[in-house]
Amino acid sequence: MTRSPDDDGQADVRAAQAGDEAAFARLYRATHPGLLRYVSALSGADAEDVCAEAWAQACRDLGRFRGGTDDFRAWIARIARNRATDLHRARGRRPAESLPPDAMPDRPADATTDAAALEAMDTARVLRALATLPPDQAEAVLLRVVLGLDAKRAGAVLGKRAGAVRTASYRGLRTLAATFDEDASS
Repeated sequence: MTRSPDDDGQADVRAAQAGDEAAFARLYRATHPGLLRYVSALSGADAEDVCAEAWAQACRDLGRFRGGTDDFRAWIARIARNRATDLHRARGRRPAESLPPDAMPDRPADATTDAAALEAMDTARVLRALATLPPDQAEAVLLRVVLGLDAKRAGAVLGKRAGAVRTASYRGLRTLAATFDEDASS
């Protein structure tokens, strides 16, 4: 997406609000991968469902949104975070039973199973490392690094000041770096 320095991505947002499907598709493609990674850390296996609900709400409320592309990413992250919180609350009220693996239908293997397995191992390693961080640090790292939000917008998502988000993400990244350095030397 090319934009002028003073545009801040408002052209695509305005076009999407006016019903331009191509502009909305550009916003989606630029935002969804990072959003899915962020929500995966919050909701695990339910991340795709949470993201789908967040995008559905964003579509409904897009006409009321104001701002550029960076503001849009922060806005959709806040919606997704709220949907993830709703999911956790609902689970607390109605715990679900697990289905045994042998009762699940067989799935055909993908052609790139080995690549997917390697990617899943790396992702699982990062998610395990993130899980060791205090929640505020983990979310700050995800919002700043994965979604690429600045401290002010990440703070709006988390309901914190920009300085607190910068500090939390710095501490979290420092801890993650030490963890990965320790793993590499083992």
